[in-house]
Amino acid sequence: MQDFIHDKRVYYSPVEFAMSYIGGTWKIPVILALAKGPLRYGDLKNAIAHITDKMLNTQLRHLEKKGMVTRTIFREKPPRVMYALTERAMSSLPAIEALEALGRILMKDEGILRGGS
Repeated sequence: MQDFIHDKRVYYSPVEFAMSYIGGTWKIPVILALAKGPLRYGDLKNAIAHITDKMLNTQLRHLEKKGMVTRTIFREKPPRVMYALTERAMSSLPAIEALEALGRILMKDEGILRGGS
């Protein structure tokens, strides 16, 4: 495929473009946590081990900008904010599941994962 430019960045393949949406250390864990349903910020943070507030905020802003996550503010006292996946993010779940399966195969091949875990 011919390379292309989107948002002032050159991409060389559709896979690279897709990974700009879901790639990195924290985007997939955020997407997987929200796949179970909308969550408040604190619940989302508790669902993702080892993520810092700064990193979670950064990832949520990026995913929202890319149209993967919605942020709904409820005008209550105290204010409540809920994060949820969009249809775009839901369409990425089969690819994420395939990557997870590949990761498990590779981990087993490398002796990191034993048995059928």
